[in-house]
Amino acid sequence: MSIKLSDFIIVNGHQYPAPKYYPNFQVTTATNAARNAANKVVGQKLSRDNYKIDSLEWPYLDAEIWSTMLQEFDKNFFSSVRFWDMVNNKWRTLTMYCGDRTADVFKIDSSGRPLAYINCKMNLIDAGW
Repeated sequence: MSIKLSDFIIVNGHQYPAPKYYPNFQVTTATNAARNAANKVVGQKLSRDNYKIDSLEWPYLDAEIWSTMLQEFDKNFFSSVRFWDMVNNKWRTLTMYCGDRTADVFKIDSSGRPLAYINCKMNLIDAGW
């Protein structure tokens, strides 16, 4: 089965296959805030917003492609990730790291070596710089 690569998410200059569902984009604003005596919020934004690309999932990947994707994060804990920034409505590149990665073995050869995986999942988390 041939997997088509996409510009949807690019890690360290490498294209990934388009995910099954569009991922969940999260934007977190770090603040130093509290409520005053009048119960009104007072505070300030501490730095730029942080991003998380959650729920990246591929329904089927052959073992070679999945391994190549995973090795990118094994070689580089922090990676350059290009993705669509929903806040600014344009492409953005940030330094991110990969959270948990999971997959189910789908197909094995006669020696028990996995040839393909299903339900391949990962998330990418903003390193903050």
